[in-house]
Amino acid sequence: MRRVVVTGLGLVTPLGADVETAWANLIAGKSGAGPITHFDASNQKCRIACEVKPAGHEYGFDPGKRVDHKIQRQVDPFIVFGIDAAGQALEDAGLTEMSEAERFRAGCSIGAGIGGLPGIASESLVCELKGPSRVSPHFVHGRLINLISGQVSIKYGLMGPNHAVVTACSTGAHSIGDAARMIAMDDADVMLAGGAEGAICPLGIAGFAQARALSTNFNDQPEKASRPYDKDRDGFVMGEGAGVVVLEEYERAKARGAKIYAEVIGYGLSGDAYHVTAPHPEGSGAFRSMEMAMRKSGLSLSDIDYINAHGTSTPLGDELELGAVRRLFGDAIGDLSMSSTKSAIGHLLGGAGAVESIFCILAMRDQIVPPTLNLDNPSDNCAGVDLVPHTAKKRQVRAVLNNSFGFGGTNASLVMKAI
Repeated sequence: MRRVVVTGLGLVTPLGADVETAWANLIAGKSGAGPITHFDASNQKCRIACEVKPAGHEYGFDPGKRVDHKIQRQVDPFIVFGIDAAGQALEDAGLTEMSEAERFRAGCSIGAGIGGLPGIASESLVCELKGPSRVSPHFVHGRLINLISGQVSIKYGLMGPNHAVVTACSTGAHSIGDAARMIAMDDADVMLAGGAEGAICPLGIAGFAQARALSTNFNDQPEKASRPYDKDRDGFVMGEGAGVVVLEEYERAKARGAKIYAEVIGYGLSGDAYHVTAPHPEGSGAFRSMEMAMRKSGLSLSDIDYINAHGTSTPLGDELELGAVRRLFGDAIGDLSMSSTKSAIGHLLGGAGAVESIFCILAMRDQIVPPTLNLDNPSDNCAGVDLVPHTAKKRQVRAVLNNSFGFGGTNASLVMKAI
């Protein structure tokens, strides 16, 4: 099996629209949460979110940098976020210009959990109120989840695998794991991999709120709402944005003198086979996903220095993940740090696993782990675990584990190490 390394990073997040800005704000303990501005949320149960900031903001997003204005008008925000993050990653890797032979062996694996929900909601009203002839001719291809990979493939002429994962909140991690396997199995030499989401719209907020998944107790204190492992947590805060990495076959990357951030050495995936929204009550799916990733990695449990947890701030999910980590790591849990960066950027749904994988990579690069914000009153199950409350922590980070779990009982875990 061929080795797979990370040679490029790209981020669009509520804390910044590039890698270094987002990372600096995360490490500084800033929050991306605030009142919803994308629409009038006054009649919603949940009126807060972690939105990508507009171009005029100090760390806002300018879609015109990498996405043609014509494309912007045709597609939903998740595709715009994904195209930009992919462009950042290619630029970082020094691969924006490749020969035709290289482009035959370069592909995309970029997905989303929900996709074009804002456009589906708005165009359904157009069809209902104004008639089918008024529906946009770009409606379908502006909403489809695989159109991040499709648009990126077209923009950069990438003719290798053109793939899109849709596994709810596990999408970003599955996308990276699947792409790494494609390279390991010699189906490609280079893959853009990750996830994006842009579902902060009336229907998206209402739907998750009705499912009792969103925080509704902190509408007047949005920065306090996402509080993984805290006894006062009452649901997640929806986020948006994208994370994309460039994965590359190790010998190829080394031969061209590429900057190598990390090596992907373990990928685990499992199903709870239990419930559409609730995790298995014993956390068995999460446990098996992590166990598989660790077994594939060849590392000892004591080699893992940092876990970026799924940690959404839901009452049930946080406890079960923590229990699964305790069960797997045993005594080794006392030597590692684990945090949930969703406390700062919210839950990016299909983009979460990719964004959080990039945070893991940066933790190894800078030897610092990001904090879990708002951990003021830890639940009883937190005892003996370093959850990095409030403030980032300098420490040795040699290898990392990233968890992503989603509706339908789908689980993904990635293990990466410094190289």
